[in-house]
Parts: sequence; C-alpha cells; structure tokens
Amino acid sequence: MRHRAFSTVFAFFAFLVAVGAAPIAVAADEPRLPDLKAKQIYMIEAKSGTVLLADNENQSFPAASLAKLMTMDLVFEALRKGEVSLDATYRVSENAWRTGGAPSGTSTMFAALKSEVRLEDLIKGVVIQNGNDACIIIAEGMAGSEAEFAARMTARAKDLGLARSVFGNSTGLPQQESRMTARDAVELARHIQTTYPDFYKLYAQPDFTWNKIFQRNKNPLMALNIGVDGLGAGYAEGSGYAVVASVERNGTRLFMAMAGLASDKERLEESRRVLEWGLSSFETRALFKEGEVVGQVAVYGGASSHVNLVAKGPIEIYVPTRNPDRLSGRIVYHWPLRAPVSAGQQVGVLKISAGERQLREVPLYAEGPVGEGTLTSKATDALLELIFFWL
Repeated sequence: MRHRAFSTVFAFFAFLVAVGAAPIAVAADEPRLPDLKAKQIYMIEAKSGTVLLADNENQSFPAASLAKLMTMDLVFEALRKGEVSLDATYRVSENAWRTGGAPSGTSTMFAALKSEVRLEDLIKGVVIQNGNDACIIIAEGMAGSEAEFAARMTARAKDLGLARSVFGNSTGLPQQESRMTARDAVELARHIQTTYPDFYKLYAQPDFTWNKIFQRNKNPLMALNIGVDGLGAGYAEGSGYAVVASVERNGTRLFMAMAGLASDKERLEESRRVLEWGLSSFETRALFKEGEVVGQVAVYGGASSHVNLVAKGPIEIYVPTRNPDRLSGRIVYHWPLRAPVSAGQQVGVLKISAGERQLREVPLYAEGPVGEGTLTSKATDALLELIFFWL
C-alpha cells in the first residue's frame, strides 16, 4: 500500500483543537512594502525562521563576491575540525597575484608575489577587505588548486542543503561563473553566524592593517549605521548589484539577500528601507510553549490510537504588528503512521501560514512511545486504512 503526505482531516483538525478550535487571528492593517526594486529577495527573522519577504528567492543569479561566503565557510569548518590552524602559511602564487592581486585591478589585500601569508591574515583579507588574492591563496593552499577548492565549495553547499548553489572559483570573479539564490545566500549567512560566532565577528570589524597597508571594511552596508554586522556585497555585469546582510537590534536579528539591483546607490537605499521595515513592523508571538502538545495524529496498529506531537522548543513566529490575515496551521505527515512509534521520533512538520504565504515550518516529534497493538486493533486499523486509501 502506498504512503502519502497527509495534512487534511486528522492532521488539520488536531492543530485546530490544540489552538482552541480556530485559526489564530491578529488585528488590523498589514504593513506593506511596495515597489520592491530587487529582482530576487529573501528575508527571514533569525530566531523563529519566519519568512518576511520572498520574491524569486529560488531563482539563481551570478554570485560575484557573495561566493566568498562559501569560501569562508570551508575555512571556518576546517579550523573548527582542527584540519588547519590560524598560524598556517600559504604561498602567493603567480596565478593568485595576477588574478586577484595588485595587477588585477580588483579588490585585493596586496599580497606580494611568492611571499608567505598566515591564514589568519588571509581570512581578514577576505572578510574585511574582500580580497580576491586572499581567496585564491587560501584555495590553492588548502586544496592544491582553485578548481579543486571550488569543487569542494559546491559539494559543501549540497551538504548544507543549498541545492541551487554552484561555484566555479573561490572569488566569484567571472572567469568561472558561480551562481547562488537569495534563499541559499540567507541560509548560508545564517549558518556562518550561528556555527562560527567568533569568526563571524570579523565581518563587523571596521578596518584592517596588514603589511603596513590600511584598508576599511568593504561592506557598503556598514556605513548605514542601522545595526548591520555582516556579511557582504557583489556585482556582476548583466545581473547587477547584490547583497547579503544580517542586522541585529534590540535582540531581533534579520537575514536578508537581494540581487538584480541597478546601482550601488539603489542597493544602499533599498537595503536600508527593507531592513528598517523588517525591524519596525513586526513583533514576536508565542504559539506554543516548550513541551506543549501541538496536536495528535493517528497511529495504525498501535496500542494507542493516537500519539501527541511536540516540538523540540517553543514555537514562536515573527508577525506584523498589524495584520488582517489569520494565521493557520496544519500538521503534515506520511500516512499511515504505523506502530511502533518511538518517543522523540520525528513524525511530521507543522506548517504555519498567513493567507497564501507560508511563514514557518517546524519539525514535530512523538511525545511518547506507542507500541504495537493487539491482533483485533490491528485488523480494525487495517480496515480503516483501506477505507481512507480509497477515499
């Protein structure tokens, strides 16, 4: 008998009962953000994962310098695992010098040809100065060649669930095109901020002096003074200006990515407008406390006919302070759920929406175990399963 995702009748009813037999309602006018100028945009609130804006978020665009986020993720992960150290030194090859160094005319940390540079300095050269030479030096030093390093970047993206991201080099320079999506850029930025908090602080460092060369942070959004503490910006001919940013204010953190903007000025103005809107027009609402039962789903062939579902923490959502849409939720799981069921086993997900827009998806787990039932209960459940299958 085939399995299918089941979200109606039992599942939706269970959620409605859990919240008092009615969708959650929040009052009055929804905040609007008209005339978005970006061709691709995605923004979330960090703690809850609530999606605030999404437009062409899965449409890929040339990553340009945003590719450096994945370069740094590989470096930070290698440091976390002890595979490399900050004191490691890498040689500046002619390729790194010509392609990303002083002769290139691109963003550079001005590493001298055939010199040796410490990894700690190279990291700052990438994160703070956006140095292309630093990226290539790291790639060649860690992987033997930039092509091999780029292959690792793409593989790492897949491991992180960034299925639409592909990297041709460590810099995002157009010789070998790299592509990302706004959604992937946000998820990668969120991963870096939460997984490597000590390294993430470098993105907010205002300047860096190395080898007697002083350079200011190349992230244009840092000058907005609205709480942005990372991550970076890029430009690709034919695609326009892009940015991925994180902003924190009064305990609220947002992650945003935009692409397809017409100019650096438009990128700055639109970033300010969108981030300020996200910080000022919403508030956090608690839907379920930690350990509170979200709903029930049927168990077939079990000692109990149902199992309670809970999340692994409180369920919160970041909602407009004024919102005409009613929040609704449904539990989606693979039906039929057969006994035995283990305590803590993931059974399904809670999908929370406002109108047509899905805001959040939360994994749900069995509150307790359900063992196999008697032969009589199994026979009864088998009959019910057959009836619902044909319905």
